[in-house]
Amino acid sequence: MCQKGMTRNSSSVTEFILVGLSEQSELQLPFFLLFLGIYVFTVVGNLVLITLIGLNSSLHTPMYFFLFNLSFIDLCYSCVFTPKMLNNFVSENIISYTGCMTQLFFFCFFVSSECYVLVSMAYDRYVAICTPLLYTTTRSHRVCFLLMFGSYVIGFAGAMAHTGSMLRLTFCDSNVIRHYLCEVLPLLQLSCTSTRINKLVFFIVVGVVIVVSSVSIFISYASILSNILWIPSAEGRSKAFSTCGSHIIAVALFFGSGAFTYLTTSFPGLMEEGEFASVFYTNVVPMLNPLIYSLRNKDVKIALDKTLKRVLW
Repeated sequence: MCQKGMTRNSSSVTEFILVGLSEQSELQLPFFLLFLGIYVFTVVGNLVLITLIGLNSSLHTPMYFFLFNLSFIDLCYSCVFTPKMLNNFVSENIISYTGCMTQLFFFCFFVSSECYVLVSMAYDRYVAICTPLLYTTTRSHRVCFLLMFGSYVIGFAGAMAHTGSMLRLTFCDSNVIRHYLCEVLPLLQLSCTSTRINKLVFFIVVGVVIVVSSVSIFISYASILSNILWIPSAEGRSKAFSTCGSHIIAVALFFGSGAFTYLTTSFPGLMEEGEFASVFYTNVVPMLNPLIYSLRNKDVKIALDKTLKRVLW
């Protein structure tokens, strides 16, 4: 007898069953309402920030150009899996093989791209604080565009590596993914062919992303801290710290939760803990980023006030 989701002749999976966060029926509605609220806040918050930056010329600077892209990526990768995740809480949690591979590609693409956008933002703060006289020349429109283009290209290359190596596998023993989205490691557990190459690709790609991103950000902020300590006035030091505070919080939340997730999911006995930890960087962080950058930012508050007056009056 063929399992559901397997073709009768080739015994290869044509669809997957996503278990989700819990198999307890009494938790499905509360989870649905919770994640629907998070999703609405994520979409609205990031759309508002994107709109504010686009409509206000005072925010057309390199820092807000990078923030625009960060909000765009957060919005996109939330939309990659959250609608399906919400649907799974109230109906059959089935995704086609093609849909699963597509979800995997775009999720990897946007997550990898976000890492390098955060690196670009750290470098922007480094130039602004450590070499302010060269800021306008080293952060020209062309340089900013190339940094963003490079972030997306590297993200695309990483996603192609993950998805391409996944497409070579055969899934025939089981089609039940113990996760709420099509992620690399949960999928590898289902393959009935050798996953040695896939694991090598995974650890190389993820390792490069984490090492390059974290080291670049660490070097940038080590230089920033060194320069801030030489500022003679307390007011000057406070102002310098405030320009970096929002980004430091965003980096700590994203990389901290992401690292914890992949460390736990790398061990079979901790897969369930890693699944719940992944909720933070996949759902909560994209919701928090607009709040972090708006509540701590006077320029964004002023732009919001001007935009609201323009619309209401």
